[in-house]
Amino acid sequence: MTTARTATPSTARAINDRLALNLLLEQGPLTATELRDLTGLSRPTVADLLERLQRTGLVAVVGERGEQRRGPNARVYALVASRAHIAAFDVRAGGVSLVVADLAGRALADTEVPVEGGGGPDTAAAITATLLETARGAGVERLHTVAVGAPGLVDPATGRLQSTGKLPAWHAELLAALEELPGTEVILENEVNLAGRAEYRVGAARDRDTFVLMWLGHSVGAAVILDGRLRRGFSGGTGEICFLPVPGTVGLPSADSCEGGFHGLVGSAAVCALARAHGLPADPAGDAAAAEAVVRAAVAGAASAGEGEDTAVGRFLDELAERIAIGAAGVCVVLDPGCVVLGGEVGRAGGAELAGRVEERLARLSPLSTEVRAGTAGGGAVLAGAVLTAGDAVRRDLFGEP
Repeated sequence: MTTARTATPSTARAINDRLALNLLLEQGPLTATELRDLTGLSRPTVADLLERLQRTGLVAVVGERGEQRRGPNARVYALVASRAHIAAFDVRAGGVSLVVADLAGRALADTEVPVEGGGGPDTAAAITATLLETARGAGVERLHTVAVGAPGLVDPATGRLQSTGKLPAWHAELLAALEELPGTEVILENEVNLAGRAEYRVGAARDRDTFVLMWLGHSVGAAVILDGRLRRGFSGGTGEICFLPVPGTVGLPSADSCEGGFHGLVGSAAVCALARAHGLPADPAGDAAAAEAVVRAAVAGAASAGEGEDTAVGRFLDELAERIAIGAAGVCVVLDPGCVVLGGEVGRAGGAELAGRVEERLARLSPLSTEVRAGTAGGGAVLAGAVLTAGDAVRRDLFGEP
């Protein structure tokens, strides 16, 4: 038999403080009266928590409003966003994008650092130095948390990066260099998982607690959100759909190569080859930028041609949609997410046009009702997810969130 626990006064204060801080974070500056209305707390309780939070430096009076514009009820309180600062990384084979932000997630500075030729022994140190210079240029001397999005598996038990392919040595070296920064927490997460968080919190799946983000870019991957929780699996491999065996490839995938898997159907090189097969020009580089360009041009061409008109761009988009639907069907019959979001360079370029074609074809392959949406978190989805992740970590520390 268990006995219900009654919250102690200190526990109740902590809960109320977190409630007020999150409201100030989400809604911006508020008066004490507005906080009372939003929280349902009494006047003395709100007055007490505002005084307490001002002493900790998390909240400050930033002005007054109201007819009288004076007195306690007119004071406007705001979260002190400069109380802590964060940084976010999107790490790719050819370099990194990074952003420095405040406690509210507002970007203060950003930059990109290209890495050519696979990098060298000083690459990690140079990127770390650029981060610190960028932060100092924004008036930031200390970073509370840095969140890093990178390709590969992140082991849930150890938090370490494991490659499913050939990643540059500087990826691991960069993580080690960041972990040497004094007083800074470093969080590593798979890049597609971060993009999934961005779509869940600020993008196309804000109204869904269960969905799958399919990332379509140089390679393919997925982020799985079930009942509001990101799922990683035993080894961190949930969503490695590039290895999914599907019909239409030259063979089968192997433990160290996804060329025979779903990657071989919808990776950027395959998308460019498909475009050329339909007589459409595509950059022979076959990288994510080339695939994005050809899909964007095809969508524009289909819109100009009009509905139902048989054109090369229409046939290309139809076949691409069929290929994407094959992988989506494999995911849906196992997870039944009810919603698939198309992200990455190809998903972003295809937009609602490609999403609609995929949804139509998916309905023929699976008996499960599944909506297909275009991602809206944009080209910076990985960075956006990293900022959200770092911000969550800071709030757990400063706000005392569980």
